[in-house]
Amino acid sequence: MAEPLYRGIVGSFKGVFRVLGMKLDVVGEENIPLTGGAILAINHTSYLDFALGGVPADMRGRRLVRFMAKDTVFRHPIAGPLMRGMKHIPVNREGGAQAFAYAVSDAERGELIGVFPEATMSRSLEIKEIKSGAVRMAQAADVPLIPMIVFGGHRVLSYDAKDFTRGRAICMTVGSPLLDVQENDADAVTSVLRTRLTELLDETIARYPDKPEGAPWIPQRHGGSAPTLEEARAWEEERRARRSAERDGKRDGKSA
Repeated sequence: MAEPLYRGIVGSFKGVFRVLGMKLDVVGEENIPLTGGAILAINHTSYLDFALGGVPADMRGRRLVRFMAKDTVFRHPIAGPLMRGMKHIPVNREGGAQAFAYAVSDAERGELIGVFPEATMSRSLEIKEIKSGAVRMAQAADVPLIPMIVFGGHRVLSYDAKDFTRGRAICMTVGSPLLDVQENDADAVTSVLRTRLTELLDETIARYPDKPEGAPWIPQRHGGSAPTLEEARAWEEERRARRSAERDGKRDGKSA
């Protein structure tokens, strides 16, 4: 299928990467199958992960990835039509059964499905607790489950960064498919997936070229000053509580 819209957007992002002088270092793209479906389980630290996460598949036979994303993105007047045109999959956080079914169906038809099992971006840059959806999709569709790390995009565009300095390094590592996914229960495989993602993250950071002592874009465990998992979790809980209080305040104001 030609898919001119998706191909055009891929070409546009390649142009943006060139303009920004991004130094893309990709290892393991051969682990992505040339044909057939697969679930790509990708870590999440940056708003660019949707674009960067498709790079290894593009290198591997110009394959396209159907990403799962929050349904709010699909309601955006500009991004929404583009996301639908690229056949990405909207996820309603309150009930993801339909999105799950779409993803499984697409994978069974031979598509690559990109999933961020941490659900939200990791402020610690470590692998957070992950959800079992990616594993269950691979099991239901009977396709490979492939762990993948993208590291460096958070320096360009993330929660606390908007820095388009030229020459940023972006390192990506595609791991080999997990074994025995079908033979084990989803929770057990999810635990293995998180361990493997952490190992791949360590491998990726080891070859990342720009990591001075105390750098905020490097996890503390690797000598940086990013928040720990515990610190990031506490911040997220505080943020959720604040948002919930704001919503309750608005409802009370309307009912008054």
